[in-house]
Amino acid sequence: MKAGLNPLSILFAAGCLMVLAGCQKQVEKNMPSPVAMTEEAVGHFCQMNILEHPGPKAQIHLEGLPYPLFFSQVRDGIAYERLPEQNYNINAIYVSDMSTAISWDDVGYENWIPAATAYYVVASDKTGGMGASELVPFSDQDDAKKFATRHGGQVMRLDDISDALVLNSAPIAPSAKTRETAAAPDSDDYRARLEKLRKD
Repeated sequence: MKAGLNPLSILFAAGCLMVLAGCQKQVEKNMPSPVAMTEEAVGHFCQMNILEHPGPKAQIHLEGLPYPLFFSQVRDGIAYERLPEQNYNINAIYVSDMSTAISWDDVGYENWIPAATAYYVVASDKTGGMGASELVPFSDQDDAKKFATRHGGQVMRLDDISDALVLNSAPIAPSAKTRETAAAPDSDDYRARLEKLRKD
């Protein structure tokens, strides 16, 4: 007798998928909305007007705080989330959507996307607002690939970007899939900003 697909198994699997999809929508629905950048927005690490810096930005919403923390670079925001000392509950992380940005210098005030959904170009020749290596986020994978073709780097999802790439100041060995070498900045300023965050 040939084993066939059990109709009940198919219905059960479909039901599980619907529940999972509903849970994902519920999580996104409960996320606080992103906040538009204004002249009052300052970078969490640098304490400077975020609009004065080119390149994509990040904002992190912490539980219990009415306003997000802004970051002059996406990489700084992801570093904040991954710091071992970071013990606040994070409700949401948003990054600038470079798929809808006018230019590197004008990334937009309101075009935010959830960090987890973005496609990132890692190890390109573009540096972020604080002059360090940047993780360049796009909502559209094709836009990310085009950017990588023009500026170098590799397209990755957030979960695939290692902590070492975000936090370490030493050069990162290239992966087997790329000849690019991703190097985090060896910068006293960057280390000082991380240390200040640890103490705050």
